[in-house]
Amino acid sequence: MDQGRRDFDTFYGQNRDQIARALSLSLRNPDLGAEAADEAFVRACQRWAEVSTYANPQGWVYRVAMNWARSWLRRSRRERDKRPLLVKSELMEDQVLDVDLERALEGLSAAHRTVVVARFFMDWSVEETADVLGIRPGTVKSRLSRALDQLAEELSGIPVFRSVTTREDAHHES
Repeated sequence: MDQGRRDFDTFYGQNRDQIARALSLSLRNPDLGAEAADEAFVRACQRWAEVSTYANPQGWVYRVAMNWARSWLRRSRRERDKRPLLVKSELMEDQVLDVDLERALEGLSAAHRTVVVARFFMDWSVEETADVLGIRPGTVKSRLSRALDQLAEELSGIPVFRSVTTREDAHHES
């Protein structure tokens, strides 16, 4: 087995479960998260000579997986819309181990949930999160602040009062 293959195998072993879990939380679907992670790792393996030189290969895999999952969801939605007579999908989602975490994240918008998962579950810096998600660091901070306020309010039941939104906050919230 050559060195590149061993390096990829090590990278895969150290990161696959964490990335799959992060995707599952962001997408609110454990099966889709695992499938997206696997698809992205296959692509990383095919391009390992290049991907291994990136500053954050883990971030590259996460981003490729999210893009793949979003495309899959769009295709799935289009197919479902073409067949309106079919009853709701009978697929059952596996339960995520930490039900409280899943419930708390479920109330967030997709954009806010993704930032929270990237920052706290993946333990990426603001800059790494911004780079992986293709947004500005200020947008990461703004979304993170709003998401944490919302989570605090939901978990404590006590309303969180925010200061007046600045023009910069409003600009970054997009």
